[in-house]
Amino acid sequence: MTEQQTWKAFTVETVDHVARVTLVGPGKGNAMGPDFWSELPQIFADLDADADVRAVVLAGSGKNFSYGLDLQAMGGDLGPVLADGAKAKARTEFHATIRRMQAAITAVADCSKPVVAAVQGWCIGGGVDLITAADIRYASADAKFSVREVKVAMVADVGTLARLPRIIGDGHLRELALTGKDITAERAERIGLVNEVFDDADALLAAAHATAAEIAGNPPLVVQGVKNVLDHTRSADVDDSLRYVAAWNAAFLPSEDLTEAVTAVFQKRTPDFKGA
Repeated sequence: MTEQQTWKAFTVETVDHVARVTLVGPGKGNAMGPDFWSELPQIFADLDADADVRAVVLAGSGKNFSYGLDLQAMGGDLGPVLADGAKAKARTEFHATIRRMQAAITAVADCSKPVVAAVQGWCIGGGVDLITAADIRYASADAKFSVREVKVAMVADVGTLARLPRIIGDGHLRELALTGKDITAERAERIGLVNEVFDDADALLAAAHATAAEIAGNPPLVVQGVKNVLDHTRSADVDDSLRYVAAWNAAFLPSEDLTEAVTAVFQKRTPDFKGA
């Protein structure tokens, strides 16, 4: 067993060629703050380069996988572009922030070691972005999923709209992305978002590790080759989609509705959107 360096938003542990990467916050519900976005690509670059690692389990600590983007912690990144009359400099810097966050999620997708995501409890917004970058997704029976960005006046921009079409199909994706509705683990399995549902978190993690161990028992270069070939045909489409949405959001995301959404979160009330 090897223990990696200390991280703020994750723990990382490797046993018998399987690395376990666990979200630990520090935001409530493993919400994704600045530490998450800076550490995730570093962790997966290290795992990619570690010859002892042959597969990865990606999990969340506590009762939930992730509440998604930590709006309070990330306020410093959103603030300048939400200011009245935000000009080219603020928008250019915001575009760079989006691309940096996209790259963090893409580091998971591009890791040559297959990734098995284990989802319990809530998986919201950025949590869905993250699991779409995994190769295999499992869930516990209490898992709930939501592509919720539309509810906070955002277009999902770090992976969901780019990767989900190949996972669940266009119709299901449009329903989830346009409504922001919550779906159960049962529905997620039915539409192909997750491969299988397990009774509880313990059974979920056991299954995820068993699958990762089965992968790790195969010839590592062949496993990496299989993943490389499977990824080849979709990489260009995903990259094009990510670039487009980053440019779109840098230009159009700043709005009165987004300011209202963020304010409503802080004030714990229902937002009143005006389409402005």
